Amino acid sequence: MADGFFGYPFRRLFLSPPVYNEWSGSTALMDWLESPTAHIFKVNVPGFNKEDIKVQVGEGNILHIKGEGGKEESHEKDTVLHVAERGTRKRGFCREIELPEDVKLDQIKAQVENGVLTIVVPKDTNTKQSKVRNINISSKL
Repeated sequence: MADGFFGYPFRRLFLSPPVYNEWSGSTALMDWLESPTAHIFKVNVPGFNKEDIKVQVGEGNILHIKGEGGKEESHEKDTVLHVAERGTRKRGFCREIELPEDVKLDQIKAQVENGVLTIVVPKDTNTKQSKVRNINISSKL
């Protein structure tokens, strides 16, 4: 029914899992790719080390990605800062993604390389019993 009403490409707009952004001004831009075997998240984390980043899965299949770190850049007393676009303060980000139900939470892997955090969430390929159950209708209760 949802396919008929929403149809491609609109189905993905209304039925996709929510992605939450916290800490405005975040530089942690993200791509979410889906292959036949996994969900792959690529998050921009320039300047963050693996020690600065925490990846967790909480209740409700919520993937939490949090980064805190960086040192405040100091300047000499007689130096005047005219433009600060790169940011001179400590920085951080926080992203929360509601994962689909068909994932293997115990096999999630993450890696940071060249300022990109890659998180691979394998899909559970075992066919699960449908949650739809037919109810017989009788004329009397």
